[in-house]
Amino acid sequence: MLKKICLAAAAALILSACNHPQPKATTEDVLTSHLDTTVQPNQDFFHFANGGWMKKNPIPNDETRWGIGSLVQEELYSRLRHINDEAVKKAAKTGVDQQIGDFWFSGMDTTSIQQKGIEPLRDELSAINALKTSKDVMNEAAKMHAYGANVFFGEGVQQDAKNSDVMAYGLGQGGIGLPERDYYFNTDPRTTAIRNAYPKYIATILTLTGIDSNEAAKKAKDIVALETRLAKASRKLEDLRDPYANYNKMAISDLKKLSPGIDWPATLKQIGVTQVDSVIVGQPEFLKGLDQVLATEKIQTIKDYLTLNLVRTFASDLSKSFEQANFDFYGKILRGAKEERPRWKRVLDAEEGTMGEALGQLFVREYFNETAKKRYTTMVEGIRTAFKARITKLDWMSDSTKQKALHKLSTVRPKVGYPDKWKDFSALKIDRGPFVLNVMRGNVWWNQYYLNKLGKPVDRDEWDMTPQTYNAYYNPSNNEIVLPAGQFTVPGKRDEELDDALVYGYTAASTIGHEITHGFDDEGRQFDEKGNLKNWWSKDDATQFNKRAQLLINQFNSMVVVDTLHINGKASLGENLADLGGILIGLDAFKQTETYKKGEKINGYTPLQRFFQGYALGWMLEIRQEQLAAQLMSDVHAPAQYRVNGPFPNVPEFYEAYNVKPGDKMYLADSLRVHLW
Repeated sequence: MLKKICLAAAAALILSACNHPQPKATTEDVLTSHLDTTVQPNQDFFHFANGGWMKKNPIPNDETRWGIGSLVQEELYSRLRHINDEAVKKAAKTGVDQQIGDFWFSGMDTTSIQQKGIEPLRDELSAINALKTSKDVMNEAAKMHAYGANVFFGEGVQQDAKNSDVMAYGLGQGGIGLPERDYYFNTDPRTTAIRNAYPKYIATILTLTGIDSNEAAKKAKDIVALETRLAKASRKLEDLRDPYANYNKMAISDLKKLSPGIDWPATLKQIGVTQVDSVIVGQPEFLKGLDQVLATEKIQTIKDYLTLNLVRTFASDLSKSFEQANFDFYGKILRGAKEERPRWKRVLDAEEGTMGEALGQLFVREYFNETAKKRYTTMVEGIRTAFKARITKLDWMSDSTKQKALHKLSTVRPKVGYPDKWKDFSALKIDRGPFVLNVMRGNVWWNQYYLNKLGKPVDRDEWDMTPQTYNAYYNPSNNEIVLPAGQFTVPGKRDEELDDALVYGYTAASTIGHEITHGFDDEGRQFDEKGNLKNWWSKDDATQFNKRAQLLINQFNSMVVVDTLHINGKASLGENLADLGGILIGLDAFKQTETYKKGEKINGYTPLQRFFQGYALGWMLEIRQEQLAAQLMSDVHAPAQYRVNGPFPNVPEFYEAYNVKPGDKMYLADSLRVHLW
């Protein structure tokens, strides 16, 4: 589990047994079966491509979104459950089978979980209640960070953005209970309603720990006031994308200049930071604000805040009343879920976060063979070649910057499918005792795992996602793209059943091309080929880049999505640039295939048309309005619909494929289109 800290220079941003059946071969064409032909592709391509499926598949009550990723995850869940059931039957005494079996047993032992209630956390609650001084408070906060409750601030281990061969320790903003700082200040009706419901949730949690309900209500009000002060000292989402502004390296001994009331050397030592004498501070003004909070807040309010965070962090791992209270606010009110997801899925999610890579070894052994790995490894190189050709032909970039861009591109390292070496979880204690303690020990293991990296060479072979993950990432500090096996999955289909047009849209454009383009987006372009934060652009080239990127900011800023909330074009710029770049270079690579050159139709659609449909398949998703609003405020990714309808009008071949003309909703005048890559 990666510790999350708000340092924009930080790099990136879950399964089966041998006899578990593979998906059966089907003759159904995924793309044409999903179409809604009552919608014209030149008016709303997203709903044209995906609307047929969406009409037949409403969001389940226990989900806040439902789409292609959900279908993939359902397949992965069934395989993972099979692994766990078999591990329980084996009742192994040591090894991965023992860890998996005991974790699953403890998570599914709802009778014991219900009987124990809050008792597994009683010692920690007593420790919080005994706090008397600010020194006591920070010692306890450090201990809480070690087991996963990130109170007051964000922190963690990462590569040094300006020296990628070195692992550094970072401090940044954090400590708030709502998803993002603007929840504490925005005045629109939806956000106001969430903010008004928040104290009631806090009071419920405190009451469940044994505090009188009237007293809990008063405490909740004070906790919200404390968090509001932390939020006020925090930077906005879009401001976290500036890697230079969020890189402030200083000696640990100098942190007292920002927070004179906090003994940072002692606090960091308590967390386990012992191998470095400097830290990278993401937002110095936040540490100043935190110092003021700790200096002026009542000790009882601080203790109540810590109590809330302890219980909130592990509420889903406790008895039903805690679990329900957390779901009622974070699931229903904040995200719009109607019902809670089945417990077995939630336990699998927790297991994925605790030791997912151990499960990944079983997954790739059965579900991602060498033939599939070779297909996508070859595809990566086709994408690289296509991007090289585009950079070479740019008329706005100087030759000097071009050569540096081409060099960086040539050194992008692809990791495809699964890691060459696996993490060793043998030191992680998992037993059939209280489930919450297994989760806490897992957090402590990961905390120590990352702290052990300090003072050691960077392991550039490591993966930050498990092979079974339906996702991918670009890491600017390693100048690498990481493409887990799960990301290549099309639900119900074996890889060999998929035609090139679908695959190049679904995978080459929306994943491989997208991730490579991240190395040259508004943030990634500021890192050199070695992964260091270093300016390799001429002033004129940077100005040209920003001028062209501004058109994309303007396009997305104008998209009102829910209520009065619109997409934040600046905060989402990196993802939008990567989407557009991925489509362009994915299409260029597809044009080199025999499938494209032959031009043979499948079910009435040309290879070019199926390429765009394949891309749209990767974003097939329905989402509840509450979840959509939360995403707009706290996520740098635009909603799925706009990741299709947003970039396509900037792609010349889209007009050709679907005869898009002036007056169509998908038409964009050439002067307003983005001409970047």
